[in-house]
Amino acid sequence: MAEQIRLLVVEDVPQVASHMRSLLQAQAQIKMLEVVTSGERALSAVGEFRPDVLIVDALLQGRVSGRQVAEQVRRADPMVSIIMLTVPQNPVTEDPAHGVDSVLRMPFSGFDLTTLVRRTHEQRGSEGARAGSVMVTLFSPKGGVGRTTLAYNLAVALGREHTVCLIDGSMQFSDLRGLLRVPAAVPSIVNLPTDRIRDSDVAEVVWKDPSGIDILLAPPRVEMAEMVTVRDIEKALSIIRQIYEFVIVDTRAGLTDDVLAFLDASDLILQVLAYDSMAIRSLAMAGEAFMAIGYPPTKLATVLNRSDSAGGMSKADVEEVLGQPVDFEVVSDGRLVLAANNEGVPFVLASPDEPISKGVRAIADKLAARLRDRAPAMAGP
Repeated sequence: MAEQIRLLVVEDVPQVASHMRSLLQAQAQIKMLEVVTSGERALSAVGEFRPDVLIVDALLQGRVSGRQVAEQVRRADPMVSIIMLTVPQNPVTEDPAHGVDSVLRMPFSGFDLTTLVRRTHEQRGSEGARAGSVMVTLFSPKGGVGRTTLAYNLAVALGREHTVCLIDGSMQFSDLRGLLRVPAAVPSIVNLPTDRIRDSDVAEVVWKDPSGIDILLAPPRVEMAEMVTVRDIEKALSIIRQIYEFVIVDTRAGLTDDVLAFLDASDLILQVLAYDSMAIRSLAMAGEAFMAIGYPPTKLATVLNRSDSAGGMSKADVEEVLGQPVDFEVVSDGRLVLAANNEGVPFVLASPDEPISKGVRAIADKLAARLRDRAPAMAGP
């Protein structure tokens, strides 16, 4: 089912508001939450109803004009899409910086109204979701290759100079909760609102890790994973990407709908593997699926973990099977990793001069450069 768009209208002419309501009655995708009849009440109503889209009459009467409402809402909640309603005699120009994402001119039909609401919502969401952030998902179709440990340490390495949110994408078994021994009572993605999410909601739910990063945990119990829908994931990502410079996701093995939601939203997918014939074969199969989905090659990079434990194989062998280069290598250090994991601390901070830590920081440096340059593609080292 398509997402339902939550619409709030600021309109002081009853006939216009009634016309909108009648036009929207015949469809289910747009839900008209309320009609606010004065500009003075608009900002508080946005906070109360949490709309996806706001329609504001440019000709509002009273102390707060339609333009002022648009500017106030844009400053208070940049995620809300704003449509300015006007008449031909009072031309209005699109100006997203000041809260005018689109313009609806009277008279308008139901098709005009619904089409503009949908398009404005989609455009604002697409632009806002990626603004000022880089989202990286670590993926492996086979467990046991060190994906969760790498995700945690990569997030911590980036967190020394950037704001970072690490997301536990293992919805059933909450791998990060287990790695860090976080109590079951600590909130998870399940505790975020099911309608519209705000910055304050995220701040109340994330786990403040001692390393300095924030972590959005998976549910504490297996059966609770069913409570998290793909739409919940998409809504959480839309606001998290507005708050943090980096969003790092640790997924679980498999290409289920929830994992694909993270992969689709990512700027970069770090494919993690080791010198393990089954892991290599599985990743090659996943690569075929990614090609069928339509992911461009620039969206994918490969991390060879435990790269000094070849087991009779070579990097060239791996690249031949995968049909793509290995972009990053991280050496093994079983004793250090085991000790760090048992203590629930990141090895990049506990032992920063060890080769394994330097390998993780090399990946972090590449990602930091991507953030600085806003490059459309990421090259290997």
